[in-house]
Amino acid sequence: MATEVEKAQSAAPGGDTIFGKILRKEIPCKFIYEDDKCVAFNDINPQAPVHFLVIPRKTIQQLSKADDEDQNLLGHLMIVARKVAKQEGLKNGFRLVVNDGKHGAQSVFHLHLHVLGGRQLQWPPG
Repeated sequence: MATEVEKAQSAAPGGDTIFGKILRKEIPCKFIYEDDKCVAFNDINPQAPVHFLVIPRKTIQQLSKADDEDQNLLGHLMIVARKVAKQEGLKNGFRLVVNDGKHGAQSVFHLHLHVLGGRQLQWPPG
């Protein structure tokens, strides 16, 4: 199976994504959080004991392509990440990751926040 870095080398913006299909409920997914702006669900390939994604309902291909008008939505995603981290028992901290573009290892071109925790994470991450 290809790694995320390998997938990112051939991934390209545009078209439908797995997250679009999840949001339209074409692919079954158990949300651990949902509101009118975003959803959160567990990652299917967890990289930590707790690893979930927060994705906006609005399609923003990647953070570097977000508009200034997305400021409130981007802040909302971080607040939701904090709330769900608490809900999931991450009381000793967590890491928030946003992959952007090929060098950032972005393999799905629908902005999403990875929230990882449940163990001591290492530094540097890259």
